Amino acid sequence: MSLQPRDPSVVAIIQARMGSSRLPGKVLKKISGEPMLFHVVVRARQAQGVGQVVVATTTDESDDPVFEFCRQRGFPCYRGDPYDVLDRYYQAAKLYEARTIVRLTGDCPLIDPQEVDRTIRAFFDASVDFAANRLPPPWKRTTPIGMDTEVATFDALSRAWREAQAKYEREHVMPYLYDQPGRFSVLLADHDPDYGRFRLAVDTPEDLELIRNIFDHFGGTQAFTMRDIVELLEEHPEWLQINAAIQHKSFTDVDDRS
Repeated sequence: MSLQPRDPSVVAIIQARMGSSRLPGKVLKKISGEPMLFHVVVRARQAQGVGQVVVATTTDESDDPVFEFCRQRGFPCYRGDPYDVLDRYYQAAKLYEARTIVRLTGDCPLIDPQEVDRTIRAFFDASVDFAANRLPPPWKRTTPIGMDTEVATFDALSRAWREAQAKYEREHVMPYLYDQPGRFSVLLADHDPDYGRFRLAVDTPEDLELIRNIFDHFGGTQAFTMRDIVELLEEHPEWLQINAAIQHKSFTDVDDRS
């Protein structure tokens, strides 16, 4: 199967919840006058290879504001398990009749639709079960933190949903597809040039400060790319110091509240 623009069976699912140990309520923090989640949805919808964009939040009452925001904006929203995020994805994918799932997260307001499309195209061109533009060590990251895009077949996601047992595999959705070589066919879609040194996700107040600076520079528009951001940060290397001390979480880290 090749990439078909706006195929409704290609569903981008954005996980988003208010709970965050380092920045509570981050997905609705304002950036250029709009909640962070707004920017993620709008930019995901610009990807030509995505047919539907769905927010996947939780049934916990603390996430009522996320559901209400989506309802007000007309964004499709599924509510599922707070901690078994794999189940949340599986149920949302089934509900929206996905044959291909694109996993995005609600704390990446700079996600580049061109990078999403590049990863989707690589997935279809290689005819694999799973593709990503970054994977954890020992693989080398070549895209910024904050551009993470994962693509899987519904069949592969279903098998993971049935078989995955480890807590981190349930919470981080896709590890079962790549944490054991040979279990699935996997493609790492490296980016050239290597932009892996940049951190553009929002997990702390420092991250949020940097992202607000970037949006303010571009005047609140959505018409800028990953390359535009890299060029901006190369012109303002001092901005990179804002969140330079932040340690990125491991894919095996889990929420102790579950």
